[in-house]
Amino acid sequence: MARFDLSDAEWAIIEPLLPNRPRGVARVDDRRVLNGIFYVLRTGSPWRDLPERYGPHTTVYNRFNRWAKAGVWLRVFEALAARSPRSMALIDSSIIRAHQHAAGAKKGGPDNAIGRSRGGLSTKINAVVDERGLPVRLILSPGQQHDSRAAGALLADLRPGAVVIGDRAYDSNALLTLVADAGGQTCIPTPRYRKQQRVIDVELYRQRNPVERFFNKLKHFCRIAARYDKLASNFLAAVALAAIRLWTRNYESTT
Repeated sequence: MARFDLSDAEWAIIEPLLPNRPRGVARVDDRRVLNGIFYVLRTGSPWRDLPERYGPHTTVYNRFNRWAKAGVWLRVFEALAARSPRSMALIDSSIIRAHQHAAGAKKGGPDNAIGRSRGGLSTKINAVVDERGLPVRLILSPGQQHDSRAAGALLADLRPGAVVIGDRAYDSNALLTLVADAGGQTCIPTPRYRKQQRVIDVELYRQRNPVERFFNKLKHFCRIAARYDKLASNFLAAVALAAIRLWTRNYESTT
């Protein structure tokens, strides 16, 4: 087994979540193709440089691209994320630099979650993780967009009694109201410019560290640490696949 390949235990978790094989239609070995995809995501290698042991690079790329468009990778991630108790929702974002290969979309078309910030073209990954640092929701936005703009969508399925922990960027009346209406609690510091300062549980706020560690682990995947995909759907699929790998490595602790 090569360095970034799925172990037998990891494959046993993912295999039942993949689409069924159509009758009478042969499909290249799913495990070999998925190992090839993980190799590219982890190393950042161009698809053309995929080692021969994974088969033709066109087969591997086409499977990644086709299933990204069909939402397969997101559905697999969501199936694993559904196992989370979600008693805590740690929310944060991280800016990813977009490579010049990611630019070049047609003028007047969708922005594909690529924006322009101080460092140039960039994309922002917005995430919610649970108390163990395992991701439960992922959303992309342009790099310059304020964190609070994506918070509503990230917390749309917040469970009653859950505690939402975030930094000052998430302090907004709309978000506080959303969490309260869902029966949750917030632990979000108040910006210094506000006249009324909320009192938060300092010890509870310190527990938001798992979301920082999540982004650190996510950026071990070189294809995510820098964005090369033109389409937002493909880049989000890559992020979802990295999240899937984090879930499979911690699957026993969730059972």
